[in-house]
Amino acid sequence: MSGKNASDIWGLVEAKREVFLALSDRIWEMPELNFEEHHSCAEHIAVLKQQGFRIARNVAGIPTAVMGEAGEEGPVIAILGEYDALPGLSQVAGTAEQKPAVEGGNGHGCGHNMLGSGSLMAATAVKDYLEAHGLKGRIRYYGCPAEEGGSAKGFMVRAGVFDDVDIAISWHPAPFAGVNNPISLACNEINFHFSGRASHAAASPHLGRSALDAVELMNVGVNYMREHMPSTARIHYAITDTGGSAPNVVQASATVRYLIRARELPEMQGLLRRVKKIAEGAALMTETSVRSEIVSGDANLVGNTPLEQLMHQNLERLGPPVFDEKDKAFAAEIQKTLTDEDIKSSFERFGLKPRRGVTLCDTIFPPESGDGTLVGSTDVGTVSWVVPTVQMRGATYAVGTPGHSWQLVAQGKAPAAHKGMEHAAKVMASTAIDLLRNPGLIEEAKADFRERLAGTPFVNPIPDDVDPPVTVKESSVQA
Repeated sequence: MSGKNASDIWGLVEAKREVFLALSDRIWEMPELNFEEHHSCAEHIAVLKQQGFRIARNVAGIPTAVMGEAGEEGPVIAILGEYDALPGLSQVAGTAEQKPAVEGGNGHGCGHNMLGSGSLMAATAVKDYLEAHGLKGRIRYYGCPAEEGGSAKGFMVRAGVFDDVDIAISWHPAPFAGVNNPISLACNEINFHFSGRASHAAASPHLGRSALDAVELMNVGVNYMREHMPSTARIHYAITDTGGSAPNVVQASATVRYLIRARELPEMQGLLRRVKKIAEGAALMTETSVRSEIVSGDANLVGNTPLEQLMHQNLERLGPPVFDEKDKAFAAEIQKTLTDEDIKSSFERFGLKPRRGVTLCDTIFPPESGDGTLVGSTDVGTVSWVVPTVQMRGATYAVGTPGHSWQLVAQGKAPAAHKGMEHAAKVMASTAIDLLRNPGLIEEAKADFRERLAGTPFVNPIPDDVDPPVTVKESSVQA
């Protein structure tokens, strides 16, 4: 991007700074869990209306999913946003002391208040640029709910809402800024429901068949399996229904939920088959029956070298976000609540050498950073199997801050968070404009996409017979 074009698009981001910083703060104040983000979605719809987007509601039959579009003809660039929160992470903003705002309440422990607002900030700047320069092209903001365990983008992919998109762009709050190394774990979340026979645990124990025993035996079996699976794979579980609290009743039903992750979809599907066999074995041992039910799932991320190079160029041109001494002082207070290991691993995860005294990002981390061993899952991965996709990390909180922590929630409305969000919006917006001004870049990205997936069939980790846990409604479009 030429200096003038970059300056123009960055200026358009800055021009509406207050609108989107206020949106981020409002979403922070109304933390809603996956598929329940009704107020958060409404706030995004209100801003989309204010900014003149064409709006589609109930996207993919999900009431808390929304799409806003602007522009005419030409390529379609999608910028993805999220706004769901996490349970049990309520926290007072701006303090380096654990202090719930609502005891047991929700909190934005992954920064999704910034994620959705920053993405809409970028999309609005692109819209305004297209109008100002008379360029052909369409920019879309996708408000995607339920990333935290709900995999809403997988349902959206299955519904075909990305079928006509040329390029997808996203970001995520982080301690450092740079292009996201496109490595994530494919996953499925699956319930195993065991059914047995109730009985008096003392007077007639021989007549009972314990579903809870089956759950416990399944967990033991899976734990023994861990020795014999790839080191990059992960398996977690939670007993969601123990069958009751009375020890003198043999539990007739019990449920355990498993989250199975692996580096790539075929590997994950193989692990899932093995876990299912263990569940069947546990049922056989206890003379119970078992029924499995997939709840959600994500594909692993598919990288795209041309897009990653383009985004890195825009990051280098813009430089790291600029934080002042007050920002650094608050970050230092947050760091006092962390361990040395927290801070050291934060550097290493992004391919940086640990340095003492660094509280906030002061550099752009290198492409393909880190060794890819400590990664999670994201439903952006599912989008990346159907559309060439690129993601960045935006520096919005103190180095060392763990994800899904009260410390991250405490920083969600801080000036540093605002600056990092605006910085990410500028990078995403300038990357989108580069693509729209140079259609050849889009073709390069598509060629890379085709080459990477040649001969690899895409199987959505969410089966066709699994519906999102919402009341399904028809999508509607408003002018």
